[in-house]
Amino acid sequence: MKLIIRILGVLLLASGVFLVAGLLATWASDRTVAQLSARWAQPPSKFVEVGGMQVHLRDEGSRNDPLPIVLLHGTSASLHTWDGWVASLKDEHRVIRFDLPAFGLTGPDPHNDYSIAAYVRFVVAVMDKLGVQRFVLAGNSLGGQIAWETALSHPERVRQLVLVDAAGYPFVPTSIPIGFRIARMPGLRVLMEHVLPRGVVDSSVRNVYGDPSKVTRELVDRYYELTLRAGNREALAYRMDQGLSGDENQISKLKLPTLILWGDKDHLIPLDNGKRFALDIAGSKLVVFDDLGHVPHEEDPKKTVEALKEFLAKP
Repeated sequence: MKLIIRILGVLLLASGVFLVAGLLATWASDRTVAQLSARWAQPPSKFVEVGGMQVHLRDEGSRNDPLPIVLLHGTSASLHTWDGWVASLKDEHRVIRFDLPAFGLTGPDPHNDYSIAAYVRFVVAVMDKLGVQRFVLAGNSLGGQIAWETALSHPERVRQLVLVDAAGYPFVPTSIPIGFRIARMPGLRVLMEHVLPRGVVDSSVRNVYGDPSKVTRELVDRYYELTLRAGNREALAYRMDQGLSGDENQISKLKLPTLILWGDKDHLIPLDNGKRFALDIAGSKLVVFDDLGHVPHEEDPKKTVEALKEFLAKP
């Protein structure tokens, strides 16, 4: 009996040592905007004050463009997710993108309000700050829901709408990134405010790609480092708690030219949702990319931006 107790004691001690070692190995302190800006806020990045936040923003291309293109990223992403599109568009168009509250270098909202209504107000406030009255609005995932809600609330501002694997209807994922699952679990998400295994980020990014082999080390670096922006991990938990509120019955009231882009290998928001958008928005066009996932604009910007250009070229 004493031998068994002694063995159990050794096992508990060893488990404790491994646990502490694991925590130390994955301990990830918050990083300041100044620390991150050297890599992730190079020109043409700038910061503008909106709603008590210093918003990380890039405004590129022709200032003579009467209808700028505004790009909204999804959960845990940043304005960098649109790099490929911007490179292809900025010679002919003015392209505006920014980090939404809770993400990227913009960071937390001072009131922890991450409702869709708050995001809509934020988008309009940024446009007012830039003096842009009318624009084309594109959004991916969470950004897609913000986009169509903005178009409904401010039809005089949004002239054309682009939905990229957008949220809006109830959906049943076939696979959820592990980072999102952790953010919904009260005990673990508190721990994740202090530790962040790189493998969690790597797995989460691969999960939203149709072809995980396209996920590069630099791409994981970006998602990992910007997650460490001071306050972002706690803000993500608040964002998850507040959900994707919105009335799907309002979608059919959208009366503007709309392009819907979807990755057939999207395991988070399945293609059925894209087909529902296409049915509910009269005159909309759905383009499906067979080999792409939840972030097709990032996974294959060249292929996806061509569909956008064709849409923009129509009278």
